[in-house]
Amino acid sequence: MAQQVTNLGERRPPEQQAQPNLPPPEVAVARPRPRRNDWALYPMGLGAIFAICYFAEEILVVILVSILLAFALAPLADLFTRLRLPRWVASALAVLILFGALGAAANYGVSQLSNLIDELPQYSGKVRAEVAKLSRKAQNLEAITPAQEKGAIKVHETPSWTDLLSHGFGSATEIVLACSFIPFMVFFMLTGQEHARAATVGLFPLENRREAYSTLGQIATMVRSFILANLIIALTIGAISTAVFGLLGVPFFYFVGFASGFLSLVPYLGLILAILPPLFVDIGHLTWAHAGWIVLTVFTLHIVALNVLYPKFLGKRMSLNPLAVTIALLLWAWLWGALGLILAVPITAGIKIVFDHVQPLKPLGAWLGEESPQNGAGNGNS
Repeated sequence: MAQQVTNLGERRPPEQQAQPNLPPPEVAVARPRPRRNDWALYPMGLGAIFAICYFAEEILVVILVSILLAFALAPLADLFTRLRLPRWVASALAVLILFGALGAAANYGVSQLSNLIDELPQYSGKVRAEVAKLSRKAQNLEAITPAQEKGAIKVHETPSWTDLLSHGFGSATEIVLACSFIPFMVFFMLTGQEHARAATVGLFPLENRREAYSTLGQIATMVRSFILANLIIALTIGAISTAVFGLLGVPFFYFVGFASGFLSLVPYLGLILAILPPLFVDIGHLTWAHAGWIVLTVFTLHIVALNVLYPKFLGKRMSLNPLAVTIALLLWAWLWGALGLILAVPITAGIKIVFDHVQPLKPLGAWLGEESPQNGAGNGNS
């Protein structure tokens, strides 16, 4: 009998002998279903991000400006630290040097503007004549256009340049209050630089911390290069413009030259903005020759800066294609006004660096960049 039982065990089908842990045939087993991507969540997430950026403009702008300044001042604070100064003393000295220089420049600019305003009555006759010519031309145009209905009055509110600059900040008191936080935030960011970086890296899983540390380092290098390059380019253009405007006899050439150099850094609008200061102060004895030389000088320096100086100082650290830059400027200008134009390029460059270090987002980073994506980049293959 025992022999028969043994024989029965030896006569089992080969499938059951090879896979003894399979469930009985009558038990249903659920098959794993592929994970489905809900594409509706992506627009909702983007909409939430845009809403936060729009309604929290004041807070986000203050934080971003503080981060930019902290990254720019970090080498100076590190230099003071290597001179055996405590970290908080080194950070305080760096902040004092920066805001002292900004205060001196602002004081000089205000004094020059006041002098310019005092001398404007000397040119009032010519200004009135030019305004009268424009008024006559405007009246001729109004005569050509069809008249509106009798008795109908249409009032359109025209936003001033202060409204554009303070978009989202409210009154001047709110602007001053928001700006007063920047020095303290920069100081605390410099004193807690190592802690903040280590804590930020610690937020990621262990296997991703090396990539996160590299990403933060590249963003810091990009921000420093961006600020330093813009400062060097503005000073270079300002010095050359000052020399040319001095030779042309432009009033206050030592002021409007550097003002033109810094205004030329504004993306897309820089060329137009840089021409306005010298033309405005020279309106008292402006001729077609003077105007032509001023426009030619500003245009030439702007072209040289875009095609020679920017690639020289920034290189591949800011490798954004023109379409991505244009869309970024349009988006951030819509969200934050004039401040959005200034912050759009570093924000977009930082986003591209993050995309380049996250495997699923590498195709988006390749789309923002100038170089063509390598084979397999579009499907996530490395």
